[in-house]
Amino acid sequence: MAREAVWWVRDYAYAARGQVRALVSRVDPADFLSGDRTPIVVIPGVFETWRFLQPLIDELHGRGHPVHVVDALAWNRRPVVEAAGHLVRYLERRDLRGVVVVAHSKGGLVGKYAMTQGGGVSRIDAMLAVAAPFGGSSYARFLVLPSLRMFRPHDATILALAREASVNARIVSVFGRFDPHIPGGSRLEGAVNVELDAGGHFRVLADPRVIAEVERLAR
Repeated sequence: MAREAVWWVRDYAYAARGQVRALVSRVDPADFLSGDRTPIVVIPGVFETWRFLQPLIDELHGRGHPVHVVDALAWNRRPVVEAAGHLVRYLERRDLRGVVVVAHSKGGLVGKYAMTQGGGVSRIDAMLAVAAPFGGSSYARFLVLPSLRMFRPHDATILALAREASVNARIVSVFGRFDPHIPGGSRLEGAVNVELDAGGHFRVLADPRVIAEVERLAR
């Protein structure tokens, strides 16, 4: 319990720094579009903008990947189906192919749905999802906001995504030993599941294994 408490404190400190960065950063997303390696599209979690994931974006772009963000998602509060529609339209508008999606939390649901719909089927090769609630979260039933209650394990979208198992083999799910937001964990049947020797819902984004797994997918 003591170790989980430490993980919890460090997790929220990391999240607070990320949200401050999201509010004050003025980096232009066009700065990340150069590169000749596998294109990456980054999808943040609920109540996160793409700037929350800027350390990952900086690292991937520095390795030669063009990194795309979907500005239309804003703080990613829309229903999963609607958000996935924005992602697919972005891919089509930019004519992106052979894409690897890098997603955090709810972004993993958005990415998986996009992998099964329209242009996303052929344009997305794989996805790396960090701390994604593929099975929902038992805590969601206690929450009032629709943008959070959508994570109930028996929500229609969660159940529909569970039935779309054919794409799971193209997903790598990375998660910590303890997640204060997803008590059931992020293990996804049929996917490559990577459990880190760490805990948290946000701070796991900084684990070197995340970049390593993206690079493996990109190859």
